Amino acid sequence: MSLKHLLLFLVMALATLGVTAQVSGTVLDENNDPVIGASVVQQSNPKNGVATDFDGHFTLNVPAGTKIKVTYVGYEDAIESAKSGMTIVLKPKGEMLNEVVVTGYQKVDKRLFTGATQSVDAEKTKLSGVADVSRGLEGRVSGVQVQNVSGTFGTAPKIRVRGATSIYGSSKPLWVVDGVILEDNVDISADDLSSGDATTLIASAVAGLNADDIESFQILKDGSATSIYGAKANAGVIVITTKTGRKGSTSINYTGEFTYRLKPNYRNFNICNSQEQMSILREMEQKGWLEYASLVNSTTSGIYGQMYTLMDTYDPATGTYALPNTQNARNQYLREAEMRNTDWFDLLFNSNVMQNHAVSISGGTDKGSFYTSASVMTDPGWYKSSRVERYTFNANAIYNLTDRIRIKLLNSNSFRDQKAPGTLSQNVDVVYGEVRRDFDINPYSFALNTARTLDPDRRYVRNYTSFNIFDELESNYIDVEVTVLKFQGELNIKPIVKQDQSLEFNLLGSMRSVNSEQNHYVLDNSNQANAYRAGIIPENATIRASNTYLYTDPDVENALPETVLPKGGMLFFSKNSLKTFDIRITGQYMKDFNNGQHLLNLYAGMEASRVDRFYQSFEGWGIVYDNGNLPFLDSDLFKQMVEENGAYYSMSKTHRRNMAYFANANYALLGRYILNGTVRYEGSNLMGQTSQSRWLPTWNISAAWNINDEPFFQNTSLYNKGILSYAKLRLSYSLTGESGPSGYANAEALYYPTRLWRQETDAMEMGLYLAGLGNSELSYEKKHEFDLGVDLGFLYNRINLVFDWYFRNNYDLIGLIRTQGVGGITQKYGNVAEMKSHGIEFTISSRNIEPKRPGGFGWSTDWTFSYVKTEITKLQSRSRVIDLVTGGGFPLVNYPHRAIFSIPFVGLDSHGLPLVIDETGAISNVGVNFQEYEALGFLKYEGPVDPTFTGGLGNNFDFKGFHLNVFMTYSFGNKLRLDPVFSAGYSDLTSFTKDFKNRWALPGDEAYTDIPAIASRRQVYNNYYLSMAYNAYNYSTARIANGDFIRLKEVSLTYDIPRSVISHLRLNTASVKLAATNICLLYADKKLNGQDPEFFNSGGVASPNPKQFTLTLRLGM
Repeated sequence: MSLKHLLLFLVMALATLGVTAQVSGTVLDENNDPVIGASVVQQSNPKNGVATDFDGHFTLNVPAGTKIKVTYVGYEDAIESAKSGMTIVLKPKGEMLNEVVVTGYQKVDKRLFTGATQSVDAEKTKLSGVADVSRGLEGRVSGVQVQNVSGTFGTAPKIRVRGATSIYGSSKPLWVVDGVILEDNVDISADDLSSGDATTLIASAVAGLNADDIESFQILKDGSATSIYGAKANAGVIVITTKTGRKGSTSINYTGEFTYRLKPNYRNFNICNSQEQMSILREMEQKGWLEYASLVNSTTSGIYGQMYTLMDTYDPATGTYALPNTQNARNQYLREAEMRNTDWFDLLFNSNVMQNHAVSISGGTDKGSFYTSASVMTDPGWYKSSRVERYTFNANAIYNLTDRIRIKLLNSNSFRDQKAPGTLSQNVDVVYGEVRRDFDINPYSFALNTARTLDPDRRYVRNYTSFNIFDELESNYIDVEVTVLKFQGELNIKPIVKQDQSLEFNLLGSMRSVNSEQNHYVLDNSNQANAYRAGIIPENATIRASNTYLYTDPDVENALPETVLPKGGMLFFSKNSLKTFDIRITGQYMKDFNNGQHLLNLYAGMEASRVDRFYQSFEGWGIVYDNGNLPFLDSDLFKQMVEENGAYYSMSKTHRRNMAYFANANYALLGRYILNGTVRYEGSNLMGQTSQSRWLPTWNISAAWNINDEPFFQNTSLYNKGILSYAKLRLSYSLTGESGPSGYANAEALYYPTRLWRQETDAMEMGLYLAGLGNSELSYEKKHEFDLGVDLGFLYNRINLVFDWYFRNNYDLIGLIRTQGVGGITQKYGNVAEMKSHGIEFTISSRNIEPKRPGGFGWSTDWTFSYVKTEITKLQSRSRVIDLVTGGGFPLVNYPHRAIFSIPFVGLDSHGLPLVIDETGAISNVGVNFQEYEALGFLKYEGPVDPTFTGGLGNNFDFKGFHLNVFMTYSFGNKLRLDPVFSAGYSDLTSFTKDFKNRWALPGDEAYTDIPAIASRRQVYNNYYLSMAYNAYNYSTARIANGDFIRLKEVSLTYDIPRSVISHLRLNTASVKLAATNICLLYADKKLNGQDPEFFNSGGVASPNPKQFTLTLRLGM
């Protein structure tokens, strides 16, 4: 080559270098989130282009001075001059669903995602004045049922994603926060969430999360979406993504909530006032229930018992009795009670303000970002003997060590101090068919069930000793402390970052510790403590013989009952601790072939987790609180515990280990045809010993078709006119699993220590008993699921529809199986049950009116709907009558997951006593055998306990800085058991419902009413089983109602203060919001008469969600 040619070549090369440049940048959406898979091309040469990576980044070689064009489905095209380090923010075409799916493992472009999922912004789900973030999902997401069975803070709502998936398991969705599974604080079944027991106060896994720290919720519904979680996500996954700092200036934000809750009001219930109550008490007096001899030593007594006490109280100084034993004096005393109308709701519930304050600081640069927040919630208590204080701290930081190495650190802590009324566990009398709770002092339950004739300042009799609800709430309470610590670290390395391919490795480690302590204090002079010495102190031979809380020594002939608690009170202590450790290693490879014609995404990894639980309990009897907490022990207490095989302390440990390997492949052809497959191989020590039982392979195969990217579709008039602007078809089939109820899994025989019973106490000895045979073949519960979905956008995506139809086949479910008794066990748990379900769900989001200019009028609507039906197709269960007729329902083959039945009621007899059909098919006035488990055909099936239709409807109106939100929820298709208010015998402490105004009173009334008579004392004495007849009436066809309701959940008005007004205060944003929450029921069955269709009035620590008003102030700078 000559020198002339060489110089010419160099000049041309230099000229080329002068006009060609490498530009890089980031593509973001309207929320400043990275847009994955956006097309970035040279405007003058569309063949020169790339797609953005998982962080929205791109790098492209283009001639200097040229323009680049960015396109993405659902967004307007962006054309900008090419320059290095550019940031391009896309504007949406109308209202579109979020375009990035966060699975907890990875972020997936929604165009390439094939599963059923829904993302909801945390700001939309937040209910003003409600600290538990899980309750805000009600009605916001199709396919997600949220039942507020209790509104007490710390309790968890019953949440189902597409219905139940296990018969005896919890069927609760998996909570995932920032990619890490959030284990429940305590292992409690979904059925027990409505029990009102003290354990439910620590049932919520997310009670320690501050709502202001949450960015979004992603609900994964079908097997395609959840398959990456394998045998943990059979019941769906709720992924929470918390806020992180953003590049730019540092911002400081404050949120203050001030909530006032309304007291319940008797106008909303059908409880008798004191005049109506007194007319019933007069009839009880005539029928022998309120005579002096009946009440003077009875277990309970109210105004009549107080009247007799006053008549028997002599004052030696004046030589008179506190109440003369004359008819006029008695009538005057009862007349005062008749006109009293005590408002227990007003006295037991508080008028105060709950406050929640949160402050966050965030910011970032090219080298990293940070987010730190702290919050304080103080609740003085909606009712007496209740309060909550919660403190949270959350911090995360991202360090970009290089452009290919990133470290993320997270720390989340919370502490809760809570007080609640003292309670014992609920118990069921299977003989007489009664569900009760001893020493229940729940204020809400007390106000509903206590006569309004009582004087709140006086003491009456309960459990054979004096009782006043206000004194009892002060001396019988529970203190709860919950501490949550979480540390998490992530290392992200990108060895390959090119225009057409990328390789990424991620290492995640997490540790979480939850410690909860409950101290149930029963002080010296509480009713509960005094009940254990009633009849002894003070001495009363009649009460002594009747008091079941006293102890009779079986080793002493003709021994009299004695107290095991001569002094002091009690302390019931329990501790639950949870420690989880997670580690995950993943790798992701993405390859773009031929400028987006073929896109391959491979993802694989392994993870290991450890879950350790520790439970400890202690019963301290005889603690004299009034004397420096000095223990005053009685030897008979320990003797009684030995004889009853009880224990004053106990502890248990459980250890769960999991290991899993997983892989996912996603292939896209022309951006239109997507094929996705996932496999996971998981092992758990909860299962049987064989590798086939302990390890489970799960998988998913799914596909999607982006119809709107088809040339033939884009040439249609529907598309060009914007009538149908978006269309996507999804199809998936999967196998997922669940380890099942943890308490039923035992690979080896279960032996527990015990004390062998002997007739003589000193002959007691220790031993072992067989609790369960080894189940070496016990395996996972499994589910096949088929899902067909379609996503549509109309009118340039101003109206969006997401529709899914699915079918589930749950098999190898763990259930009871009867054996021949080999090995000493007649029944054991095994994979012997099956259940199927199907349903439809859809979400419609629309921008009905779009503002024509900033601050103009806008109106948007969100409507969610879901229908699900379950049926148990195979189950060997021994269901008793009492199990099937109570409000919680019970599983039975060929019926829904939880079915509720009723005893057929046929009317009243000539004496006004209830008549029902018993297990023999005969009409009976002595009730039924509640323990019957074979002859169940006489029961009437009423319906499922869980609703079959659920959803919500929200409307948002915007105008000149004002934002009005009106949100309703609805639920249909389930049945409810009415409160069991009828009994063979009543006390003058007990309130009556207005149903009693229509009770049977005279012969012949049975033809006009189905409300049974108040039985006389003689009738009860002559008919020992009459109490079973009245309890059968409580569980009869006459005491059932529809659970359907439409609730006005929230109405809120927000005003964004103009920037011009707040700029002199150095504020960037400021807003004020006034919200009314849980306002009213727009529709409910009239038979409920004020009974909340969601709430189970089980006493204990349970309470409904209150009607409340919240003022919210937000400031940003």
